[in-house]
Amino acid sequence: MDISNDLLILLVSSLPIVELRGAIPLGIIRGMSVGKVFFLSVLGNVLVIIPLLLFFKWTVIRLEKIRSIGKILEWWFMRVRKKSKIVQAYGFWGLILFVAIPLPGTGAWTGAAAATLFNFKLPKAFLAIFLGVLIAGVLVTLGSLGIVKLWFVS
Repeated sequence: MDISNDLLILLVSSLPIVELRGAIPLGIIRGMSVGKVFFLSVLGNVLVIIPLLLFFKWTVIRLEKIRSIGKILEWWFMRVRKKSKIVQAYGFWGLILFVAIPLPGTGAWTGAAAATLFNFKLPKAFLAIFLGVLIAGVLVTLGSLGIVKLWFVS
């Protein structure tokens, strides 16, 4: 068990923007077992969901008062609203899909923002984001294995 690799994958998967979409390929490239990388990446990505859902509004309200951060948050929320039309249209199932699609600007962090914007109850939001993270993890793992195989085996 390589603690430094494990912690690296947990940390990277918990970061905004990068999330498990970056952690899974990183772990595979570093030679970790696929199962371990998947588990640690999903765990790291899921660990941030509850704090995000619980403290998102509180934190944003305080950060918006800082002019430069407020402008960035305003821009980000505008993007979240635009990108999360699927959440608005399909609710719970839309939130799962929104988080599951491994594209820039989707994922657990943005899913938590969308869930907050659309007033999801905590248990429902957590479950939808968790399921989306699992699906994204499978997709990213399969994609990463294909890319690694193409780059390093050919």
